[in-house]
Amino acid sequence: MPRAAVYQTMDHYTIGIRQFRQQILPAPLDRTTVWGYGSLTDPSTFHYPSPSFEARAARAVRVKWINQLVDNTGTCLPHLLPVDQTVHWANPPGGLEGRDTRGSDSNAYDGPVPMVPHVHGHHSSEESDGYPEAWFLPDGDIPKGFAKVGTWYEYFRLISKSVWNVDWDPGSATFTYANDQRAATLWYHDHALGVTRLNVYAGPVGFYLIRGGPGDLATGLPGPAPAEGDGPGMRYYEIPLVIQDRSFHEDGSLFYPDNRAFFEGLRESGLQIPYRPSYGCTGPSDVSPIWNPEFFGNTLLVNGRTWPYLTVEQRRYRFRLLNACNSRFLILKMSRSGLLFWQIGSDGEFLPVSVSLTQIVLAPGERADVIVDFTHVPRGTEVVLLNVGPDEPFGGGAPGVDFDSADPGSTGLVMQFRVVAAVSADTSASPSSLTLPAISPLPPPTRTRDVSVNEAESDTVFVDSHTVHGRRNNQPPQLTLSCDNANAEPFGPTHAMLGVLTGDGKDEPLSWAHDVTENPSPGATEIWAIYNFTEDAHPIHIHLVQFEIVERENEFGTTRGPEAWERGRKDTVIVYPGEITRLKMTFVREGRFIWHCHILEHEDNEMMRPFVVGEIKGPAATHMHPEDGETPRSVQ
Repeated sequence: MPRAAVYQTMDHYTIGIRQFRQQILPAPLDRTTVWGYGSLTDPSTFHYPSPSFEARAARAVRVKWINQLVDNTGTCLPHLLPVDQTVHWANPPGGLEGRDTRGSDSNAYDGPVPMVPHVHGHHSSEESDGYPEAWFLPDGDIPKGFAKVGTWYEYFRLISKSVWNVDWDPGSATFTYANDQRAATLWYHDHALGVTRLNVYAGPVGFYLIRGGPGDLATGLPGPAPAEGDGPGMRYYEIPLVIQDRSFHEDGSLFYPDNRAFFEGLRESGLQIPYRPSYGCTGPSDVSPIWNPEFFGNTLLVNGRTWPYLTVEQRRYRFRLLNACNSRFLILKMSRSGLLFWQIGSDGEFLPVSVSLTQIVLAPGERADVIVDFTHVPRGTEVVLLNVGPDEPFGGGAPGVDFDSADPGSTGLVMQFRVVAAVSADTSASPSSLTLPAISPLPPPTRTRDVSVNEAESDTVFVDSHTVHGRRNNQPPQLTLSCDNANAEPFGPTHAMLGVLTGDGKDEPLSWAHDVTENPSPGATEIWAIYNFTEDAHPIHIHLVQFEIVERENEFGTTRGPEAWERGRKDTVIVYPGEITRLKMTFVREGRFIWHCHILEHEDNEMMRPFVVGEIKGPAATHMHPEDGETPRSVQ
């Protein structure tokens, strides 16, 4: 990512997000309309995925993020994908009073798009973290009565003005990143309330790499990596790889479902649940008509290309792997027997020692810093990077034993490596002999918090039979729905939630709107015990911190330590069904942040909660937007 200016202690960037067309499917298939970030100093940098930030440890970066989703006349562009207005979302049509709440319109939203960027894994200060209710619309032709910014935008703008002497222009926000952390593989993406799944799916993601400092290696690793100002013909031996799944219409445009029937495996006419039901029920339905609990595309993309190949020399390569899928867990392995991954780092820094692996499990949001040695692979060999994870929700276990692997002809294929002779000598060290930077232990914890992962079912819609009725008179299959729960089961899931365990051990699921329940002191070290009461695994991401995985405890009380590839600091962890996952973390600075599931469909529909380090403050009237029937909770 090109810098706009370089000062003595800080790098400046001016970054926009725009809509454009890009060749994602193989030519001569049509190009795809997508979104991407790029530098206003170089229009050619607008790309999906977006260019990587190259940051230095302890050297600050300041970014002016501009929402440029407008056409040439300044008219705001609508979303590329169907936006469900009945989930808890940014809700610009609600105006100042109704923003950041659920809407009641079951039709897809077609207004200007709210955005707010987040650097995932960064120790950002609160005003620069990309809080979901600090979104902003483009500085364009906004419909009358619409809120132009989120509830917390103005509060954080004033902090930026006070602390950094930097004001924010309409349609933008300027964030400052101190980079006061160790060398790490971070990434950036949008985080607007209730539309993150759609905004990320449309394209705006990229790497944010921190290098240097005592947590980095000066020698021994494969390189170079792509750098600003490189000329043509450069050879790279460190390569970042963004892996995502997508589906497409025949015209090349992105496909994302516009109805709940898609997740159920039905035709749209086979599952009709109007947000205000028409089959004899009274009152509104609590089933959002467009939102899908999870989404799995039918192609895999690497760096914005479907099933690409990379020519590699007979030498070692460093790959920065990122699972940026909405819902899909990846289990990666090489098609060539004996070709290993040497993992040297995870989310937040290097591992204590390198680990040799035949496969890598990556949940959405997780990263793996790996070395692959092609030195002894014969020239002319074609090696395929495979995905043996499932084409459905992941609950843990082994491919072929606990679940069926991805389709071997589509989502089971990631990319291909074509091996050629080395052009020059490889000066990198063997990954087995690398001495990685030491990791300082976190202080002893001062308290333990018991929190939970939950899934909710409908209170208004019930299923008379979970069996899908077959075709009759050429009609598509359908479910039989009811308003009477006497002889039926609740339809679900309607949304996912995080929660707390009360003093008597009772699980209490909470929505985004409930008051803050996690309120650690600045500098405190705590254990969070995450109880997973669902049937699926969830990637839990905690902002602000890099944590240690202490242990996992199963339903029989047996504990096990972190996996070998999880022993470095992380910001995203897989919590498995029926288990308690314990994390230790130190809260490095004061402010308001969030924790959530990184299955984007989950975080967009209630599986996200705020936490505050230190004093709880902010817009007094918006500490809570209670939904119908909800009551505030006192702060713990």
